[in-house]
Amino acid sequence: MNLEGVIGELTFKFSRSGGAGGQHVNKVSSKVLLQWDVALSTAASVEEKAMIFTALANRINKEGILQLECDIDRSQIRNKEIAIDRFKRIVEGALVPEKPRKKTKTPYSSVLKRLDRKKQQSQLKASRKKNFDE
Repeated sequence: MNLEGVIGELTFKFSRSGGAGGQHVNKVSSKVLLQWDVALSTAASVEEKAMIFTALANRINKEGILQLECDIDRSQIRNKEIAIDRFKRIVEGALVPEKPRKKTKTPYSSVLKRLDRKKQQSQLKASRKKNFDE
């Protein structure tokens, strides 16, 4: 996937951020909202889009737009850089194919340990039981 091409498709919206900064916060729009329309992207193939939709389903809204917010820094430019870095990491992580699980048999030692624990628990409960026949 061409990440540079994808970065060209990103749109940014800026708004006022809460948090530290005093009066400066009330004047400057430093919060960044990064948006990427996954469905309409030309830089990603159909297979890559499918992988992104499945892996990032909780971050993509009904319109098919991936959204990320960043208001860590007081600087708008720095927040934009952080959002782009986070976006790259998230998309690259979504494109890593999931390794198939290899089925393994339960080790015999584990089976024996489990049965031994059950036997001990059974003996413990049996020792607590009162004998009413005497």
